[in-house]
Amino acid sequence: MKLWQKGIATDREVERFTAGEDAQLDLLLAEFDVLGSLAHARMLVKTGILSTANAAALDQELKAIYREIESGSFMIEPGVEDVHSQVEKLLTERIGEAGKQIHSGRSRNDQVLLDIRLLVRREIQGIVDEVQALFDILLQLSDKHRAVLLPGYTHFQVAMPSSFGLWFAAYAESLLDDLIQLQAAYRIINKNPLG
Repeated sequence: MKLWQKGIATDREVERFTAGEDAQLDLLLAEFDVLGSLAHARMLVKTGILSTANAAALDQELKAIYREIESGSFMIEPGVEDVHSQVEKLLTERIGEAGKQIHSGRSRNDQVLLDIRLLVRREIQGIVDEVQALFDILLQLSDKHRAVLLPGYTHFQVAMPSSFGLWFAAYAESLLDDLIQLQAAYRIINKNPLG
């Protein structure tokens, strides 16, 4: 039975339509779910909810699960609702009741929000790195071709002389606005929703 079911049968087609691809999407969040759980376990120790012995066991097994995710061997078993349930199931199988303590003090919604923020943060950083690389290439080409003349155009008519270097520089400059917006998005998403 799924965590969200309340004893009322759900039509299989309705469930497939509303949640049919969730397991595949959850696999994208798996590494971030484990990273969030590692940090959460540290917080539970600091607040006295989790013993250091149980935290050490959780830390060891969460890192083992992370390695499984990296290697591609991690999967969400049939009948297990989501990545959070799968991680908790593995922890409980491997270290017993201490594995269930990882869920203390946070909801599934908290976990989902954190996982998505971590995923989006990584994706933004990847895009920033690629835009920065393109920017650097355009600047190199701008410098290399600064003396290669090119006619400038205004309203589809030849205007003042320009250079191929300035043409490359114009594209590089337009990327600066993109970088500023990406950095702003990163600052917004790079906040812990768990408090």
